[in-house]
Amino acid sequence: MNSEPPEFEQDEVEFQPSITIYLTPEFYRNLRDLNKRYRHVRADIQTVIQDLEVGNVVGDRISGIGEDYVMLKVRIKNQDIQKGKSAGYRLIYQVESPTSVLLLTIYSKSDRSDITSGELRSIAAEFQDKDRSE
Repeated sequence: MNSEPPEFEQDEVEFQPSITIYLTPEFYRNLRDLNKRYRHVRADIQTVIQDLEVGNVVGDRISGIGEDYVMLKVRIKNQDIQKGKSAGYRLIYQVESPTSVLLLTIYSKSDRSDITSGELRSIAAEFQDKDRSE
C-alpha cells in the first residue's frame, strides 16, 4: 500500500479566495428600511453577495471618485415590483483589498435617482474613521 499523498496537477486544485465583506452603518440602515417595504430585498441581493464572497467583481465602476477608491455599482432586479433592473435596487460597494469588500449603500431607484461621488466618499470615510477608532 502506498502511503505517500497523491500528487495534484496545478489545474486540479482550485483555490477559492476568502473575501471578507463589511457593511457600513449606512448600508445596514438602508437595507433595514428597504426590507420594511420589499420583503424579498435580502433574497434579491444574495446572488451579488455570493459573487463578492468568491472574489467576482460585479457591476460597473463609478467614475469621478478618484483613483484611491475602487467603487462599483450593481443594478439588481426587485422581485417585489414588476419592472426590470432599471427600476430595482442599486448596491454600491468598495473593493478595499483583494480580500476585503465594503458594502457602502443600497437604495431603490424609485426612492432616489442617483448618489453623488461626494456622498460615497463621505460614507467610506465615515466607516474608515469609525473602524480605526474602535
